[in-house]
Amino acid sequence: MLNFIQIKTRIVHPPKDPIWDILDSLSLQEGDIVFITSKILAIHQGRCVPVKGNNKQDLIKQEASHWTPYTNRGGFHVNLTITDNILIPSAGIDESNAEGHYILWPKNTDKLCREIRKYLMDKFQLENLGVISTDSHTTPLRWGVTGITTGFAGVKPLLDIRGTPDIFGYKMQVTQVNLIDPLTSMAVLLMGEGAEQTPIVILRDYAGLQFCEKSSMADMKISPDIDLYQPMLDVLHPI
Repeated sequence: MLNFIQIKTRIVHPPKDPIWDILDSLSLQEGDIVFITSKILAIHQGRCVPVKGNNKQDLIKQEASHWTPYTNRGGFHVNLTITDNILIPSAGIDESNAEGHYILWPKNTDKLCREIRKYLMDKFQLENLGVISTDSHTTPLRWGVTGITTGFAGVKPLLDIRGTPDIFGYKMQVTQVNLIDPLTSMAVLLMGEGAEQTPIVILRDYAGLQFCEKSSMADMKISPDIDLYQPMLDVLHPI
């Protein structure tokens, strides 16, 4: 059974607002997984730029490794980008709940998750804890946003079932199960997208993840050159 706990917090204000007090107010137990929206992590770092006097296109090119301008038939002006090896619109830059700022993605998100994890483990005297950074994400050919992992620390992200038999004895050749993103998607659903003020969700008493000190987003990422969707990704121009 999945036990997700929504955490309502104070408003986190751009352009910079450290969240240590919010983290101090949590009540954590051994084996918890803490999901934190990348937005408040970015504000925590001061990764915010005033809308006035700044060009979003310039910021997107600054943050992305690949990009392409696009206006679809519905009239949406979008830059499809690859940022931190993640396919994301507009390099993840957001203007909602931003008080007149562009909020960029956090810098070195895995490192930040490790720092927060250590802080929380020391404070609450824990041996096993996961910290996962989340963001909303679009899916091709689907309306609506879901959630995606943008960085993490303390948990093993994949279950490798290559070489194991299926029910008819056929050995699996390529399948690895993504253990984190489905949980992240549920956490993002519970966080909400508007004025909920629930940027943190805790998953408790879940035995489906292994704790691991050395795992990182590098374990999950596929180079665009060998990705299944490489023919589509070729339209994105390197910066």
